[in-house]
Amino acid sequence: MIWDFLFQLPTRIEFGNGKVKELAQRVLELGGKKALLVTDQGIVKSGILDVVTGVLEAGGIAYAVYDQVKPNPRDVDCMSAYQLAKEAEVDVLIGLGGGSSMDTAKAVGTLLTHGGEIKDWYGLNVLEKPITPLICIPTTAGTGSEITFFSVITDTNTKLKMNILDAKVAPKIALLDPELTVTLPAHVTASTGMDALTHAIEAYTCNISEPITDALALYAIDLIVENLPLAVEDGGNLEARRNMLAGSLIAGIAFGNSDVGGVHCMAEALGGLYDTPHGVANSMLLPYVFEYNIPADPRKHAIVAEKLGAKRNGRTDEEVAQEGVQLLKDLAKTVSIPKMKELGNVNPEDFRYLAEAATKNVSAPSNPRPATMEDYLKLFYTAYEG
Repeated sequence: MIWDFLFQLPTRIEFGNGKVKELAQRVLELGGKKALLVTDQGIVKSGILDVVTGVLEAGGIAYAVYDQVKPNPRDVDCMSAYQLAKEAEVDVLIGLGGGSSMDTAKAVGTLLTHGGEIKDWYGLNVLEKPITPLICIPTTAGTGSEITFFSVITDTNTKLKMNILDAKVAPKIALLDPELTVTLPAHVTASTGMDALTHAIEAYTCNISEPITDALALYAIDLIVENLPLAVEDGGNLEARRNMLAGSLIAGIAFGNSDVGGVHCMAEALGGLYDTPHGVANSMLLPYVFEYNIPADPRKHAIVAEKLGAKRNGRTDEEVAQEGVQLLKDLAKTVSIPKMKELGNVNPEDFRYLAEAATKNVSAPSNPRPATMEDYLKLFYTAYEG
């Protein structure tokens, strides 16, 4: 554990039922006169967009809507949303939906204040000034993007996921309203929930974790493990929805100030090439990378396993941690996450390319156990056959 660390949280968090009703006031507080809502067709069809635009209209806030965000947001879509934002002359952004909508909004904000193309701003601390003021309203309990300092965008030329990594990209305000998550379909609840669990586990076990992120990650694991099956089984269970949204938020704060590791390195490569939903990719890979990493820190992996339900019973850390591998597989099965082979579009002939992409991921050095391209290649095959 690192005891020489920096922890920051530039985003103001407001959490509670009905918080979305305060949106217009928050726009005004940021000096906004016209907003761009960045969202997707699922939010449109669910009726959530109408709720949000109703709040803006009641508060006298003018707005435009970009509702063509897709999973694993693409650079070309970010540019389209940017063009709309420029033409509409907006001065505040609202990211409404899952991580894809919020990451797209961050990218649009970057372009509004910096110009150029989105590829010009990939990297660590490249931004020259803060992005356009951004309010994020998550409707899934998974990504934590409402408070993170980065935007993950798929480069359509290379098929790789790229990152804008900078505290200047952080939202000004995060409005978290559990009531907005009750219409989330079961399969999306499952995949985003497993995404949040992966964030928490990797934030805790990566090699740059620190005391504050450890505390947050462990509490997030508790909330997610206890409530994810309940939220998947009964989407109207508001207590489970509230706890999942809180778990996702807290996990986001944890990995945003710590990092992720090998699971995300592999999942982002998989999503970039096949457009696999990020939470599904994380969930499919998590048990196998977890097992690979046990030798690097048996104690921490054993603690995670205990939170998943393993009992100590006089066993060693390694033995307890190993049970955690099966418990992760069991949880994924409980919430009906498919196995990699069941996706139908994954070709083992691509695994070497994916393994090479994983080694180049910005989070690769944070994995607790060093992993070569050959290590990632073996993990892809193991997960595929698992």
